[in-house]
Amino acid sequence: MFKILRKKELNPSVTLMDIEAPLIADKAKAGQFIIFRVDEEGERVPLTIADTNKETGAVTIIFQKVGLSTELLSKKNEGEYILDFVGPLGVPTEHEGLKKVAVVGGGVGCAIAFPQAKALHNAGCEVDVIVGFRNIDLVILEEEMRANCTNYYMMTDDGTYGEKGFVTDKLKQLIEAGNNYDEVIAIGPIPMMKFTSLTTKPYGIKTIVSLNPIMVDGTGMCGGCRVTVDGKIKFACVDGPDFDGHLVDFDELMNRNAAYKAQEAANKETHICRIQTMANKLIK
Repeated sequence: MFKILRKKELNPSVTLMDIEAPLIADKAKAGQFIIFRVDEEGERVPLTIADTNKETGAVTIIFQKVGLSTELLSKKNEGEYILDFVGPLGVPTEHEGLKKVAVVGGGVGCAIAFPQAKALHNAGCEVDVIVGFRNIDLVILEEEMRANCTNYYMMTDDGTYGEKGFVTDKLKQLIEAGNNYDEVIAIGPIPMMKFTSLTTKPYGIKTIVSLNPIMVDGTGMCGGCRVTVDGKIKFACVDGPDFDGHLVDFDELMNRNAAYKAQEAANKETHICRIQTMANKLIK
């Protein structure tokens, strides 16, 4: 069992939690992830490690309430426990030799972009952070990002905060202004990572993306997280989750990720929370 040390609502749909997992906190590096189960009946869900604290043994996860399992996790409170919390899994992001990097985050993907920016900043790298949200109400981790970068650029689709436009608009502007990036790291919705990769390709700037395919066991055995990279099958859980964005078949990834949308929606719609049912009975 793993204790929830801290819970914070970052916006109406995104929650931050610190989970007591000292062995993971001691070994985890930027780019790696965990798999959790809320209880014995829960499904296995991967989440990228947003931060760690070796002194307290805390591992920070940030998740969006989009499915049944994340909805159930969001109902847990500080001091309560979840059943499984396994990691660190995946291959850490390679930062060696980088001097100037643009870290691009979209929406809740900023939770994954943050540890990248932090690790690079702590290593003395010049880091330009570009983040994008639909509107001001969805902004997360602004203070944390600003503290771990050289320059911070905020983009919103509707212009309610920062500049109006997409992260790709700002990235192209910065490149054409003479910023010679050793690498671009893009993390967010699949279309955002796809178009960021298309933006950098004409300039020959290496672009790393963190992929989020359907995943089950996290050990490379089930094959559920397979993706096509440079025409070859890779498994995101053991070969990634980082890949060269110029080589990823994003259209295939989007199609595979949408395969169970109807079932996921039906499961969430018909699920009756056991806790709420019990509470209703007690009230009666």
